[in-house]
Amino acid sequence: MLTEQQVEEIREHLEKAQNPLFFFDNDNDGLTSFLLLRRSIDRGKGIPIKTYPELDSTYLKRVEELNPDYIFILDKPDVSPDFLKQIIEKNLPIVWIDHHQTEEKTLDPLIHYYNPYLNDKTSEPVSYISYKITNKKEDLWIATIGCISDAYLPDFYPEFLEKYPELGKKPTGVKPSFDLLYNTEIGKIARILDFSLKDTTTNVVNMLKFMMKAKNPLEVLEENKNTEQILKKFNEVNEKYQLLLNKARASSEDNFIYFSYSGETSMSSNLANQLSFEFPDKLIVIAYLKENFANISLRWKDDVRSLTLSVIKDIPGATGGGHTNATGAKVLQEHLPKFKGNIEKYLEKEKNN
Repeated sequence: MLTEQQVEEIREHLEKAQNPLFFFDNDNDGLTSFLLLRRSIDRGKGIPIKTYPELDSTYLKRVEELNPDYIFILDKPDVSPDFLKQIIEKNLPIVWIDHHQTEEKTLDPLIHYYNPYLNDKTSEPVSYISYKITNKKEDLWIATIGCISDAYLPDFYPEFLEKYPELGKKPTGVKPSFDLLYNTEIGKIARILDFSLKDTTTNVVNMLKFMMKAKNPLEVLEENKNTEQILKKFNEVNEKYQLLLNKARASSEDNFIYFSYSGETSMSSNLANQLSFEFPDKLIVIAYLKENFANISLRWKDDVRSLTLSVIKDIPGATGGGHTNATGAKVLQEHLPKFKGNIEKYLEKEKNN
């Protein structure tokens, strides 16, 4: 966890920021982290980061347009050096909050980097950290959504369950957070918001405006003019998602699931998470094919970070990283057969050790 001093430092940065610009990872942990911080100070703009694996320099135009006095980067492990360089040249302070496994960084004094992994090797979601920073009880439900979406059962979940018993339950199983995500109403709300991030820019902006003002989770489920597009998008994406999920289930092999697909919408992380819940003993590998690249989500009960780094090391231009049990990778599509072959060799080697 971050230290009390670090938490207080972030609070001070938030108070100083009169026109902050929040860049957040394009998933529920990133979304709810932004919402928690934004709702606590009632100012600033938020932009989901859709580039992978890093926040790159294409987002500098948004900085030019919005003219912020502070930059906050949430739940993104990689930021391009060019982006950081140009922000520093503008003399803008950067508050970068992450929780992915990393090494100590040497950064410019204008960059304030916070990551619990560097303190004690823990990796609480950024939504958990953000809730501890803001400590607004009325936003407990938003923090809960972020945490369970990121495979983390927070210590404040009993408080949420007491307040909203109809939306949750006592979690069970080896992945209790995912039990809540896939088997409760708060989990459905989390999935609605997650799929809403896959909508057009205009509709995402409208969703963010709605969520900045929502007073409780039940508002997300109510069908009205504010939620009409949010719920429409959920139904539209969920229909495609269920078809892909069934195909991925059918591709299961003895020790792992390998599934690739293409289309307009990336759902590899969503698919990998659910399959890891349904098949807890298997290695899950989901590849989304777009243009010449494959963006890959991997999940495993064992050290999938070591596996990922090992299997990409002899693949030209491949990148990858993440947490111990959940990672991402990016390779050229022409290298996918080698990527899969390297995984099979790795598993065989592990089996024989």
